[in-house]
Amino acid sequence: MATGSRRVVIIGGGHNGLVTAFYLARAGYAPVVLERRGIIGGAAVTEEIHPGFRCPSIFHTLGPLLPQVVKDLALENHGLQKTQADVELVALHPDGRALRIHADPQKTASELAVFSDHDAKNYPRFHSVMTRLGSAIRPLISVTPPDIDHLKIGDYMNLGRFGLTFRGLERPDAYRLLRWGPMAVADFAAEWFENELLRSAVAARGIFGVFAGPWSAGTTIGLLLQAAFGGDAVVIRGGPGALTEALGKAASAAGAQIRTNSAVARIRVKNGKAAAVVLESGEELTADAVISNADPRRTFLELVDATDLDPGFLAKVRAYRAAGCVAKVNLALSGVPQFAGLSSHIHIGPDIDYLERAFDAAKYGEFSAQPYMDITIPSLTDPSLAPGGSHVMSVHVQYAPYRLKSGDWNARRDELGDTVVNALAAYAPNIRSLIVHRQVITPRDMEQTYGLTGGHIFHGEHALDQLFAFRPFLGWAQYRTPIHGLYLCGSGTHPGGGITGAPGANAAREIIKDLGK
Repeated sequence: MATGSRRVVIIGGGHNGLVTAFYLARAGYAPVVLERRGIIGGAAVTEEIHPGFRCPSIFHTLGPLLPQVVKDLALENHGLQKTQADVELVALHPDGRALRIHADPQKTASELAVFSDHDAKNYPRFHSVMTRLGSAIRPLISVTPPDIDHLKIGDYMNLGRFGLTFRGLERPDAYRLLRWGPMAVADFAAEWFENELLRSAVAARGIFGVFAGPWSAGTTIGLLLQAAFGGDAVVIRGGPGALTEALGKAASAAGAQIRTNSAVARIRVKNGKAAAVVLESGEELTADAVISNADPRRTFLELVDATDLDPGFLAKVRAYRAAGCVAKVNLALSGVPQFAGLSSHIHIGPDIDYLERAFDAAKYGEFSAQPYMDITIPSLTDPSLAPGGSHVMSVHVQYAPYRLKSGDWNARRDELGDTVVNALAAYAPNIRSLIVHRQVITPRDMEQTYGLTGGHIFHGEHALDQLFAFRPFLGWAQYRTPIHGLYLCGSGTHPGGGITGAPGANAAREIIKDLGK
């Protein structure tokens, strides 16, 4: 029976670690969250980049959060405030055109009429189909993937329920679901739309955060995952940091202990079981279970001694693809940039070929001179993030490979920053004169400062061979590991990255099962 005396140690105070901590505390255990930095949140933090200017450091869009997590943690009672924007995204073209994508598909269709009658007619149908398919996939988000070689009765039941849902789809939708998963997102977008700006905005959702271009096979899976979570991301007043602060308050209120500035040096294993964690300070915490919110490669290649793992398992870990391709440029601005279509969320990547050329650079070890940029200006909807009349801009930059062919990231940091500002200036001519401060976060910084091995924001590639029963490894997709009492709860587990809370919630369910035995 679960008791508060049974201590569970969670490595990493990112959003999934905090969600896991909440559920374990609610179940009567005594979770201790150890965060290496001085603040909780991991890659979902809002930090001061210049006196008076607070900006999302890595992730600037959240979710969609798993509804059950929002409900169970009562996040609104802990200060979480959502903001609503009628325009979800503005896609910009260098010639000054701006395409506004609304939450309401009919409004988007009206905007599209200026660009293409064909696309204006197709967009509501596209939105409807994606909504239906998302509903069909959604049950898989909150289940524990099966061990294909050792199926249990629960696995058969979960797969059976999904099979019934699949059979309930109309035949065209069932065909689409089977066909689209392995498809290149560029082909997918072309089947629906003829306007390049719209095609690019849709395709970008499939390649966001992954080392793949729009013509890469399997990239449509990113759109299907987003649909399964219920659509586009949410905007939080105070940025990502406000969300993780609310998660931390919920976990603490349930009984979890959260310790910052507590970097873990290693996991001590005794007789094949995780027995304790050793901090860099030398302090040792014994535990009935150890849960790592770190990515799989960091957990098994850095925190666990290689002698405690089977060589075959270690080979799987080393083969796990987690080379990042994203950089961040955060700007403190003295005024409003003159974008043709000003919005709190902006897409720059005017056509499919533009996106593919940006990826081409990364394939050969260079960052793109004309990057795909996903931009938010959170201060437009939340003025508290900057002094009066000023703004902050968060720029997600793709592609910027973890390993450069020439030079290193420390030497080329300013070059990347200049490249991004130059690319922005083509769309907002006054941007240079507004910059008060510039922060450039390279893939190496993401690894060293935020603990993202390889600089990968999702803890590993979102690809068909690294999702569901294959995430992180075939045979080990159930949040457990070959070391008894050691679990994973981060974005390197099902259903993957993004600020959803689903991996943390799923992991907690399995851990509670084991601890209750």
